[in-house]
Amino acid sequence: MAEYTVTLTDAEDKALRYVAFDPQDWIGNAVHNRCRQAIDQIYQEEVERMTNDPDVDSIPANKDQVVLDADIMSAADRQAQVAADPPDSLH
Repeated sequence: MAEYTVTLTDAEDKALRYVAFDPQDWIGNAVHNRCRQAIDQIYQEEVERMTNDPDVDSIPANKDQVVLDADIMSAADRQAQVAADPPDSLH
């Protein structure tokens, strides 16, 4: 389990309270929804990969387990890889 903290300026807090009845709930819902979207994307990509892999004879029924077992790179690692090996210039 991971825990994250968000610090807002006074202006950001006031603005968030203007649009959200409960800022903590709003932040939690926004983060959980984005995670759900990423889980769905990873799951779909992994099921497709496993379906096309003749060495895979079963796919876990649990979506979270598929995500946890996925051999994927974090966004930071993907960005570092692109920075280290940029694509050829089109010029």
